[in-house]
Amino acid sequence: MNFPELAAQNPQLYSDNTTALPQRTEAPQSWMVRVTDAKYHWYDLLAGFTQKPDLHDPVGRYMRRMQFELDAAAEKRHLFFAVTRPRVRFDVTGVVQWGFFSLKLTLPLLVGADARKETISVELKVPFAATMKKPTVILAEDFISLNWGGLVEVFSVHDLLQTYAHTLKLPSKVMYVGQTRDPDGRLAKGRLPALHKVRAQFGADYDILLLLVGMEVDVNCAEGDPAAQPHNEHPLAADALQAERMDVIEAALIRHFEGSTPRWRTSDERKMRSERLDAVQACNQLAQYTIDLQLPETGFYNYLCSEFVTASRQHLLSCYIADGQAQVAVMPRPDAAKRTKS
Repeated sequence: MNFPELAAQNPQLYSDNTTALPQRTEAPQSWMVRVTDAKYHWYDLLAGFTQKPDLHDPVGRYMRRMQFELDAAAEKRHLFFAVTRPRVRFDVTGVVQWGFFSLKLTLPLLVGADARKETISVELKVPFAATMKKPTVILAEDFISLNWGGLVEVFSVHDLLQTYAHTLKLPSKVMYVGQTRDPDGRLAKGRLPALHKVRAQFGADYDILLLLVGMEVDVNCAEGDPAAQPHNEHPLAADALQAERMDVIEAALIRHFEGSTPRWRTSDERKMRSERLDAVQACNQLAQYTIDLQLPETGFYNYLCSEFVTASRQHLLSCYIADGQAQVAVMPRPDAAKRTKS
């Protein structure tokens, strides 16, 4: 299938790309897909925040920065995972304790639907602009503010648990896989319909976080990477190639984390994805692709699981397209092989 035929099947994507059609290779391609960057955002804060953030308030500035980051992500073709975790809040009625002659801070938490009392101890790091040796601590249910005199640090409860080492282990369960590209900015405004459905099912007993993941694709092909060809440096051609690659990667991760019949997908969506995958596979002569989903160090948050896969920091997947479906096989992790030998 050539590109005009692919464009005819996807007019909503390629209607403005006819002047910059990507050049293709005839040789088969295989891809190696790796994570370039990853960051969590707490979706519930966006979905429940109806007022304009007060930029004079540290928490308001925090919220505005998060909206800016998600607005910027909406211009890019990254992936996101909707991740559920058991509800966790700071216990505003509990006691905050300092260690003797140190910046070890013990904080009270309420965990799970039953608001089970827990504590975590973290060793704070003095920021460069601090004018006080020990900050003033202000706790709210969702946020902690550390006033160091020269500046005020604000962490959501999930930020704190990712930033500082602790022993609390809670599962990060992937419920939905999507793409950040969103001209309407629904992701940053908490208005994505699929996430409303996830939120409605889990209610207030779980927190929903968005894990934004940037991916890079190394192409193995006898004729080289089409994206490196001079003609394909045109922004429209480059975007078309990137869109195809992200669609194929997304399909494999949907299959891996959501199973063969994803509950959040309509039959029309599944049909359109199947047609799209067939077209992209044929157009790119894509024989096989490997996805190495390994997240940067963020404590136990980087151990992703779902109802179909067990928790792991690295999900190494061998994938191919057949009959309009992404076929996925889990590969042994290199670190697991080393542990077995030892």
